[in-house]
Amino acid sequence: MKIISYNVNGIRAAFNKGLIDWLKQAGPDIICLQETKANVDQVDVKMIEEAGYPYHYWFSAQKKGYSGVAIFSKHKPNNVVYGTGIEHMDFEGRNIRLDFDTFSVMSLYLPSGTNLLRHEYKFQYMAEFTQYISELKEQIPNLIICGDYNICHEAIDIWDPVRNKRVSGFLPNERQWISEFMEAGFIDSFRLFNKEPNHYTWWSNFANARDNNKGWRIDYAMVSEPMRDRLTRAVILPDARHSDHCPILVEFE
Repeated sequence: MKIISYNVNGIRAAFNKGLIDWLKQAGPDIICLQETKANVDQVDVKMIEEAGYPYHYWFSAQKKGYSGVAIFSKHKPNNVVYGTGIEHMDFEGRNIRLDFDTFSVMSLYLPSGTNLLRHEYKFQYMAEFTQYISELKEQIPNLIICGDYNICHEAIDIWDPVRNKRVSGFLPNERQWISEFMEAGFIDSFRLFNKEPNHYTWWSNFANARDNNKGWRIDYAMVSEPMRDRLTRAVILPDARHSDHCPILVEFE
């Protein structure tokens, strides 16, 4: 089973940059998308279905052109859950989950902390999301949470940890949250297979950051511990350039 996660930073713009052709070539069983910035009625879903994904599910923000998540699947899920049931999260369209026989997969778009107000909201979200997942794991032990977490976990995950130590996305308390999230029973699948530096998933649009590989690894496929022995591969796909992020991939039996 191959799952890809991709913050597309606007799915209509990504389509115009060749996302569908790339998706046909990559051929994941499931792709989790974040920051779709569109409602389903604004998208040519026929293209998605012709690419091999007859099952596609969208959870958009109430605010037009903002946030939003989706999951496309080659396989019909047993159940689809839109949001978390927590109103302020669901208002911004940040969570969607598909349940299958032996696993469930969630597409997550965690808020950024671009200003003081959003920084406070990010921590409220993280606290309530932690509680939500803690309860969910009791019902669904085989859980994969793919998405843009907007946090670099370790110094190895960011090109300049010294100058960015006071920047949202690499603050000590954000990094601690990731550590505690993993300690509660999740595996950073990429780091399970790769311990090397200079692997990133997002780059600023300024100063040729991407060409110079001055990036941040803020996109994760977090896999619950009971699935550890089923994992076979996890990689970053930096050659895909439909967004300021790149896709990540996780495979399991």
